[in-house]
Amino acid sequence: MGRMGHPEPPPVLVERRGPVGLLVLNRPAKLNALSLQMLAELERGLREFDADPNIGAIVLTGAGERAFSAGGDMAEQVAVLDGRLAPLPGGSPSGALHACATPTLAAIRGYCFGGGALLAIACDIRLCGDDARFKFHGASYGRALGAADLPRIVGEPKAKELLLSGDEVRAAEALRIGLVNHVVPAAEVLDETLGLAERIAANSPDAVRRLKETIDLALPIEQALAHEARVNQELGQSADSAARFRRAAARIVGPAEPSL
Repeated sequence: MGRMGHPEPPPVLVERRGPVGLLVLNRPAKLNALSLQMLAELERGLREFDADPNIGAIVLTGAGERAFSAGGDMAEQVAVLDGRLAPLPGGSPSGALHACATPTLAAIRGYCFGGGALLAIACDIRLCGDDARFKFHGASYGRALGAADLPRIVGEPKAKELLLSGDEVRAAEALRIGLVNHVVPAAEVLDETLGLAERIAANSPDAVRRLKETIDLALPIEQALAHEARVNQELGQSADSAARFRRAAARIVGPAEPSL
């Protein structure tokens, strides 16, 4: 319960915006610090959206105007270290993001530090406001975090610089190095991200998932081409693919010519 007996607000808000699932980290007064309860509910929300055939994309954002997430709840983490609190059982939200067959997008404004930055780079696509600030500072408190994901996004030398130094990255630099896909005015970041998510969700769900799968495998080019050929052979046999192809062809070349 919160103050004066009122129930605490849910740490993660879950919404369906048509074909887009929206997950909102909801501790704005604490800069959306990642509590154990929040992480557990975030992982559950991701898995539920990923299993929903009516959801074609998932957007993750933070409540309020100040932060996507400023990182982990340090008081809770100290309690875990001291044995006063049990750690998060099972997997992790970053792992759940990687396991999602459904495309995931992060809508970021304000602070995106520590564990919040790790969640952002586990998403497939990142849009940020011009007020966004990123920091990967695990090394400052004895953790080696982000080394699996960040080099795949910004390259090895830049990843080493950011992870080893813990230096802060502002929005314009994040765009320049490829850490984010787009920078937009801060007040527009969620709408812009939802719009992109809707465009993704409008495409063939099977094709989108198989594209994401092939990219995520990061195979050598010969194996990647062979995998892509197998995927398209399978997709070409589906009724959804045939119907979409016929509609696209009709828009380009018009109705089929009558047989003579």
